[in-house]
Amino acid sequence: MNYKYVFILIYVLLGCKNTEQDIVENSEQVRPSNDSIVEKNIEKPLRLTLKQANTLAALPLTCLQTEYPNKLGQTIGRKEDIQEPHQLHPTFYGCFDWHSSVHGHWSLVKLLKMFPSLERSEIAKAKLLQNISKEHIEIEVSYFEGKHNKSYERTYGWAWLLKLAEELHTWDDPLARELEHNLQPLTNIIVQNYIAFLPKLNYPIRVGEHTNTAFGLSFAWDYANTVKNVSLKEVIEDKAKLFYLDDKGCPIDWEPGGSDFLSPCFEEINLMRRILSKQEFDTWMKDFMPQLLDKNFDIKVGEVSDRTDGKLVHLDGLNFSRAWGMYGLAVQYSEYAHLYSVANRHVQYSLPNLVGDSYEGGHWLGSFAIYALDTDTE
Repeated sequence: MNYKYVFILIYVLLGCKNTEQDIVENSEQVRPSNDSIVEKNIEKPLRLTLKQANTLAALPLTCLQTEYPNKLGQTIGRKEDIQEPHQLHPTFYGCFDWHSSVHGHWSLVKLLKMFPSLERSEIAKAKLLQNISKEHIEIEVSYFEGKHNKSYERTYGWAWLLKLAEELHTWDDPLARELEHNLQPLTNIIVQNYIAFLPKLNYPIRVGEHTNTAFGLSFAWDYANTVKNVSLKEVIEDKAKLFYLDDKGCPIDWEPGGSDFLSPCFEEINLMRRILSKQEFDTWMKDFMPQLLDKNFDIKVGEVSDRTDGKLVHLDGLNFSRAWGMYGLAVQYSEYAHLYSVANRHVQYSLPNLVGDSYEGGHWLGSFAIYALDTDTE
């Protein structure tokens, strides 16, 4: 008898316990097989299932209030600035760093929205209410208003904060209204920071990590478009056109870098398909990456050699972010539907490794998987 699967059955019947062993055993729920995840040669996007959602929810539920290890990334102006993470960031102190905590909170909101019958929904809601309180957000705001940290988390963390705010805004639930109201002062600070910073940014940052400008603009545009913030939307569109409209021949063969979790080429496409008309986008793509229209287009997945290395495991994130770029493009424009199969292979490579993996990847990669598998997004 296979006692591993007997244990899983007992685990499901008795209820979820928030322990590392539970998460390891439950990882079988997201492991792809030849017949359960994707059918060979069928061009359709993978979708998140309730079973997978219950498993992936374990990642933020485990780390949102896990304070250590922690990477603060702060600038110290005086000795009093040296405090424990939960004192500096009482909302977003878990999950190793501030931005990972933000998109961990987003993950729970997204999963609760997508799957109202999520197994641990009451626990998730309680954690969200505990962390995103009015009093906690006031302290988060004061941190961003401090003299030495005005550029803190620019623009990656900013982008995820606005994605969280957008997710709350579009969730038709009384809990969401309370959380959105509590978060609003910090949301306002981030919007103001974008509007103040972007006119001063003369050149885009094209790296495959946190500071990638196209990624930061994409999520901020989504928020502005959803809540109809015209000022933010206009400054983003002006900068995007200035930075990228004349780009030609994106060097996709240069990707990936050794620690990339974003694709510079696909993040740029992901932004420009949002802000350009169909005709403008078609013209731009003929110069930027015409090979994507080739039905035989393919690109190798990013291979991870050591998932206990916090930088090398970034490549799992690259696979998910490439996938959401290809899915989004194919959903918006049917002539790119052949990219579904390429995106699916990227997801299949990295999805089985998330649950039961080391903390280096487990504290953040679930968010990337959830966003990639939400193929209706943007």
